[in-house]
Amino acid sequence: MPILVYATELIPGKVGMVAGLFFGFAFGMGGIGAAVLGHLANATSIDYVYKVCSFLPLIGVLTILLPNTRDAKEKTVTAKA
Repeated sequence: MPILVYATELIPGKVGMVAGLFFGFAFGMGGIGAAVLGHLANATSIDYVYKVCSFLPLIGVLTILLPNTRDAKEKTVTAKA
């Protein structure tokens, strides 16, 4: 999970806490998502749910908005030297 690695870089001393929060959040959202998609399938059809789910990977495009940590690390190293 790249987001877990990113989060542990933000809080380096709390690896266990970050992992627990992220995995708990991921499983919780998965459960909520399954319930919502099940309700949607009951209200419409399973074909409609397949079509909706086919667009979900486009959310990954939002990762372009994440900050570049490589530049921040280089600035920190430069400032310390």
